[in-house]
Amino acid sequence: MNEVLFHIHNIGVTPWKLVGYLGVFLFTSRWFVQMYATKKLKRVHMPTSFWWLSVSGSILLVSYFIFGKNDSVGIISNLFPAFVSVYNIVVDMRHRKTAMTTDPA
Repeated sequence: MNEVLFHIHNIGVTPWKLVGYLGVFLFTSRWFVQMYATKKLKRVHMPTSFWWLSVSGSILLVSYFIFGKNDSVGIISNLFPAFVSVYNIVVDMRHRKTAMTTDPA
């Protein structure tokens, strides 16, 4: 997966770089999702999709840094946000489950 597929401005793009680019795109797009939700609700809000984008982006970036780059700094810096995001998803799911079971409607 390290063969160059094509070049962009003298940068060789490999399949692993595509994985890395997608991870960066997902990880960054979460902030636009959060900004949209905040603007829509007119208050600060972190939608569940923010955390799912965080997990997805982290997984792709960690994969890129493990297999494509073999870079321990990149692995560590992208692994920690995945744990925080998974924790927040679990808390959100528990909250929703509790809300559904206690809601009389």
